[in-house]
Amino acid sequence: MFNMLHQSRKLFDNLICCTWKGRGNNANTYLFANLLRGDRPHVIIDPGFVVNELGERCFESLITAMRRDEIEVEDIGLIINTHTHPDHCQATEAIVERSLKKESKGRVSQALTALSREEEEYYRTVGEKMFGMFGMKAAKLQPFIYLTEGTLTLGRDESRLNLQILLTPGHSPGSISIYWPDNKVLLTGDLIFYGGVGRTDFPGGSITTLKLSIEKLSALEVEYLLPGHSTEYGSIVEGKEKVERNFSAVKLLI
Repeated sequence: MFNMLHQSRKLFDNLICCTWKGRGNNANTYLFANLLRGDRPHVIIDPGFVVNELGERCFESLITAMRRDEIEVEDIGLIINTHTHPDHCQATEAIVERSLKKESKGRVSQALTALSREEEEYYRTVGEKMFGMFGMKAAKLQPFIYLTEGTLTLGRDESRLNLQILLTPGHSPGSISIYWPDNKVLLTGDLIFYGGVGRTDFPGGSITTLKLSIEKLSALEVEYLLPGHSTEYGSIVEGKEKVERNFSAVKLLI
């Protein structure tokens, strides 16, 4: 069963895409593998639900998909949340709890969580209540790193990556997108999809701000657009021309 819920693909040697293929709602998850120092070298972006509204065991499925690429959830050192809607961040708490069970040099440490300060403020005041809309207990999100617009350098020496953090509100007030300029990869969270855009009717959403954020991202040179969800058109948008056409198409929708 779990082999059918996530489709795993290694886009680059150190970037793995776990796209959601289940019937219910859940986010796509992305992993930068073997990047950090120490015994927790992996970075995960938007780990998704633990169990979704249809009872699909999303987190177990993700663990299975990761193991196909020889990545164990206990070896995740950093969890980046593009935003704090339940379908993107519920499993954050589960990853932290599992990391606490792994000893590191005689002491217990844990995976660290990162999100924007604007998104944490939104979560504490409004976003946390969205879990109740799904009949779920709110996840414990305790960010160690506040992401601000600019360069986020991860790793060192040959494995070092310079990622660009971009504040892209609209779907939620503190949503971020992540741009990897070396390989022209853009992770958009729920801002823009293949042939679609993120909802703005949730609390904190703004169609006006969404438009501005999409304009901001469309100025980047992108060859791989990695969205937070798949649509009827597909998931990853590949190729510079297709990405540009996708930006042009979604601008007509909003």
